[in-house]
This record gives sequence, structure tokens and C-alpha cells, in this order.
Amino acid sequence: MTGRADARLLPARALLGVATAAYQIEGAAADGGRGPSIWDTFSHAPGRILNGDTGDVACDHYHRWRSDLDLMAELGVEAYRLSISWSRIFPTGRGDVNREGLDFYDRLIDGLVERGIAPIVTLYHWDLPQALEDGGGWLNRDTSSRFADLASTVAPVLGDRVHTWITLNEPWCAAFLGYAADVHAPGRNDPAAGLRAAHHMNLGHGLAVPELRRLSASRPDVSASLNVHLVKPAPGAARDAVDRIDRVGNQVWLGPMLRGEYPHRLLEETAHLTDWSFVLPGDEMQIHQPLDVLGINYYLPMVVRMPGEGVQDAGAHGIAGNPWPGSEHVEFIQPEGPTTAMGWVVYPDGLEELLTSLWDEFGIPLMVTENGAAFHDVVDDGRIHDPERIAFLRAHLEAAARAVRRGVDLRGYLMWSFLDNFEWAFGYDRRFGLVHVDYPTQERTPKDSARWFAALARERAAARTA
Repeated sequence: MTGRADARLLPARALLGVATAAYQIEGAAADGGRGPSIWDTFSHAPGRILNGDTGDVACDHYHRWRSDLDLMAELGVEAYRLSISWSRIFPTGRGDVNREGLDFYDRLIDGLVERGIAPIVTLYHWDLPQALEDGGGWLNRDTSSRFADLASTVAPVLGDRVHTWITLNEPWCAAFLGYAADVHAPGRNDPAAGLRAAHHMNLGHGLAVPELRRLSASRPDVSASLNVHLVKPAPGAARDAVDRIDRVGNQVWLGPMLRGEYPHRLLEETAHLTDWSFVLPGDEMQIHQPLDVLGINYYLPMVVRMPGEGVQDAGAHGIAGNPWPGSEHVEFIQPEGPTTAMGWVVYPDGLEELLTSLWDEFGIPLMVTENGAAFHDVVDDGRIHDPERIAFLRAHLEAAARAVRRGVDLRGYLMWSFLDNFEWAFGYDRRFGLVHVDYPTQERTPKDSARWFAALARERAAARTA
């Protein structure tokens, strides 16, 4: 293994945990009264997912959750971030509650509490019920209200044990990869639709937060998880490209959530696409709900420039079906340095930069709700040696620790992911897990990184009692 664990890598008050998402691990696509989601439809469409994979079975966590939680406990996991499948609770997104689906999560939360693991629960990790998409999905304002219904349904049942509620996970991906770029479900390719979907996701967040607070008996923290982009200028580039990507990548969420308004420059830069008439009076202040903590998902930096800036090279690239409405002309440059199996550059200093900049700007407590890496893992005589992943996680924990020393109030660090799983458009070809999953047999094998994680958890437990 690479390097020893060190309890000082994370403050004692911060939770050390792991994260997953419902569609990526649960499987049981038609069990327990669950209805189809947009990812069921998308993954079954020919050519959408690498190797034709689907989430029908995934990691079969729906049937194996007890042994999975036992494994978490063995590894010393302090917090587990899971997501709720909306279509398990409301098979058509609305109407009568599917009690069997709600009971599944009730038992799962009980299982976590019994094992001393803090439940962190995400309401929306991209799996919109297909019936709602058939009615317009996030382009329909009513979906925001239906999301609030989901919150008001699960909060009275689960909220007495939930440590932290997260409304939305990475809405940038759901809105712009899903509606503007035809990369993720539901597979639309319309920049104006991406902006409309973004607003209705923001509004859904703003409607859900008061319900979670009002109906959760134990007063859990309430949050949202954003993949706030760390954007840097390419050599020789001015700030314009950085500011444009920051507005459509970050401020479209941070503005209304934390300031109560969309940036005026964003509205100007996208005026040729939409008049933003879907933003009604009072919407921005409805979105601007007090949050206890802000979740940050970090994987890599972005390096950008405007056309004609800096040295022209083959590294400049765009994205087919561009997910940057109003800034489609901005060029992205592949940064230098080692990369993961996703082709993402490894840049741990970026986590420190991101945490400190957000803390300095907003003064809100932060939690790293996702950080991890996919590598080409190989099973060798029953073991999975993944020194690159250990080095990645350790370096990012060290970066988080530096941010704490600079004054950041960090409430937790959750590694992505607990299990290898269905990695969206990449199917089962990319492995992010601390635990290896042999998909044909569903056998779980902790990787060396899981053993490293467990050693870190033991050191933290010992430090608390010393």
C-alpha cells in the first residue's frame, strides 16, 4: 500500500465516509413496486451506454444491503451518503406512496444507525421518474412541486435518523449534460432547455428545503451537493473564458441558492437562447433557503481560453452537444499531469483552492461529498492492488487538511465510491470503488485502498479515545 494512514488528515469533528447513488448500485429495477426512471429508459436505448450496459442489476444492493452495511462497518465508515430512488417512492413521480419502497429506505437507515454510521441522504441523484419526464420533466415547473412532495413524504419517516439531507446532487450534470448536451438522461440536446431545467431544479431545491426542516424530527443539517468547477485560464488567456464558465457552471447554482439571484451577466450571455421568462417573481428568494452546510464534489480542474488566445495546440477541445449554454465557443485545454482512467488530470491542490475560495466568499461550512478516482484495477490472486487510488485519496485529504488549517469549517470527506458501480454513460467499464465488485457473481472484494481507509478510520477512533 502507498503511505500509512494518518488520523490528522481530517479534523476529528469531520466525518470520514463513502458515497453511492441509487441507480448506480441498487439494481432491482422492477422489484418492490419501483417504476422506471429516465436512466432506465436511457440505458436501454441502443448506443447510449458503453457496452450496452444498464443499471437493471448493478451491484444488487437492494437485496444485499445488509452485508454491504456490515462491510462498511468493518471498514470503519463513519458516514454513508446514499440517494433515494424517487420512482421507488412514487413509481410515476406523484400520487400514492409506494410503501414497499419507502420501507426499504427505512430499514436501510435503521441498519446504518445500528452500525454507528451516520446517514447522509440525497433526494435527487439524477433518476427522475420516467412518467414525469413524459410530462416535460424538469422543463415543467410542476416537477419542482413534485420534488417538494418527495421531500415532504420521506422527511417524516426518515428524518428522525438522518444526519444530513442533500436536496440535489450535481444539478449541472442533470440539467446541462441531460437536457442541453445529449450526454446523460433524458438525452435532450437543447441549450435553452438546459437553462430552463436548471431553474426548475433550483426551484425544487428551494421548495424542498423548508419541508425537510419542518418534517424532520431530529433537526438534521440540510445541504445541496454541487460539482463546483475549479476553472483556470490557459497560458496567455485572459479572465473572460474563466468568468463565463464560472457563471454557467457554478454561479447558476450558487447565485440563487446563496445570494438569492442569478448573475446578471449570465442572463445577458444567454439572452439569445432564452428570455428567462420561466423565472417568476419570488422564485429566486424561494431558492435562497438557509443551508447548514454546502456539499462539494471535486474531481479535476478545468483550463479554458477564448478562441485565438494563447498558443494554439491540439489540446483544445469542445464537447459535442455543448453543455455550456451561452459559452459554447470557450475552448477547454487538457491540463498537463497524470490522469485517471477517465482521462481526468490528478490535481489535489485544486481541492484546497476550491474549499478556501468558497469559504472566503460565502463563509458556509463545507463537506466534500464526493472525491475519488477510477483506475484500471486488476484482480491479482484475489487481491486488488490500487496504489494510484491510495495516493490520490491521501493527496486530496492532505489538501483538505491544508484548507482546514486556513480556516475552512470542513464537516466531512466522503470518498466516491464505496463500491464499483454503474458509471452512467461508461457503464461498468470504469471502477471508482474502494470495494471491487465482480458483476457476474456480485462478490465484493475490498481493494488495498479499502484497507488503507480502514486503517485511517482506526487511527481516528484511537485518537478520539486517547
